[in-house]
This record gives sequence, structure tokens and C-alpha cells, in this order.
Amino acid sequence: MSDSKNLGTAVITGASAGIGRVYADRLAKRGYDLLLVARRGDLLDEVAKRLAKAYGVTVKTLVADLSAPSELQATADKLAADPTITMLVNNAGVSTVALVGGTKAAAAANMISVNIGALTALTIAVLPGFKARDKGTIVNIGSVLGFASLPISSIYSGTKAYVHLFTRGLQEEVAGTKVRVQLVAPAATATDLWELSGLPLSNLDAATVMTAEDCVDAALRGMDLGEAVTMPSSNEPELLPQFDALRVKLLVAAQHGKPADRYLAA
Repeated sequence: MSDSKNLGTAVITGASAGIGRVYADRLAKRGYDLLLVARRGDLLDEVAKRLAKAYGVTVKTLVADLSAPSELQATADKLAADPTITMLVNNAGVSTVALVGGTKAAAAANMISVNIGALTALTIAVLPGFKARDKGTIVNIGSVLGFASLPISSIYSGTKAYVHLFTRGLQEEVAGTKVRVQLVAPAATATDLWELSGLPLSNLDAATVMTAEDCVDAALRGMDLGEAVTMPSSNEPELLPQFDALRVKLLVAAQHGKPADRYLAA
């Protein structure tokens, strides 16, 4: 086991279940002390006690609803003031699977506040310290739905597209430093997010669903390999640089000060 005093503290949001809970287990096993953040305090305490006993690391918990501005700010303040933090796993996320016309405004606002607002605020909280110490890792959990949208995922896909582009831009910002930023983009993963979103896992082809354990193990292996983007279920890694090249080409092609020819009057 690694020395947790050297590895520091890993903060994991949404740590009471699913991908977050597996990240907590795997990082504790590696020797990180943990600060686990989630809404469900009872489940959080169970995870904390089990990991402290199993791996002998220090595990602290913070019960917080990251969709509530005051609780998000308190969490961000706590992270910004803690120099022992060396890793942030922005895993907390919510999803409502529905057409835009069938989604309540409050549900949409909740997705945006957690998937975008909390991830951004907590990244901003730790980043200055990471830069000053020239050390730290940020892991942002996105989704393959951040690359494309379905009629029933328009809002969720929009939030994950933000995570994608925010993370890629941040990677360029810290290039040349020892601060590392990884985007993890899973496909269908067996967590309770599906039930909570209104689309039970039983509706999906079981062959397309990955376990949370396999997802996190692949993501951590990708981090060890130095990947900027890890897609745990993709066997075609060459597609990502092709996608990146095309989006940059599209951006460059738009750098003109006059309307495109097809928009000029005949």
C-alpha cells in the first residue's frame, strides 16, 4: 500500500453509490486519504467506515446537496482551504431522461446546477492550490452523451457537452505544469442513476451496460497511462483524435469576417 501522507487527500463527489463509491474504494486501496461528499449521509457513513477499516486510511465525510447554492459554496470554501487535497473527482451528477417538452423546469435546473455548476465551482476551488503547488489531479466524469444528443437526452447531453469542452480547455490551461486533468466519458454504466432518471436499466441491452467497477478500473488505468480522455468502453481509440481534429478544423474554418458565400444575395 502507498503512503497516504505522500498521496494526500482525494475528494470524491457523489461518493455514496455507483461510480463514486467505487472510486472511493479504489483510491483508498491505493493509499489516498479521502473526503467523501454526497447528499445521503447514512450511505456515506457506511462507505467511510468500511474503507477506513479495510485500508487504514483517513476517511472524512461531508453531507452536502451540491444543487443548493449555499451548500455548494460551503463545500467549495472547504476544499479551497485544504492544502492536503491532491485529487478531485467530480463525479456527482443527475439525469432526467425525457423529451425537453416533457421535462419540468426544476428538473432541468437541477441537472444544470449539479452537472455544470457544482463541477465548475469545485474545480475553481482546488485549481489555484494545485497550480501553486504544481501538483494535483482533477477527474471530471462526463459521458459519451457529451459527444452527441438524443431526443430524450437533450438537457443531459448539453450538460455533459459542457463537461467535455470545459475539461479539454482546462487541460490546455495547465499544459506544461504537473497538474493533471482527465475527462472520463463512460457509456451505459450500472448505477442507480438510471432508476432515478426514469429509465430503468432493464430497458437497455445488457450487453451494452458496464459495471461501475469495470468503468472505474478502466478510468484509473487510463489515468495511469496519461490519457487526457478515457472512454472506458471504446475499442476504437483512434476515433477521438479524428473527432478532435475535425472540431478544431471547424473552428478554424469559421474564422472569417464576412458571411459565407452561400449566404450572399444572388
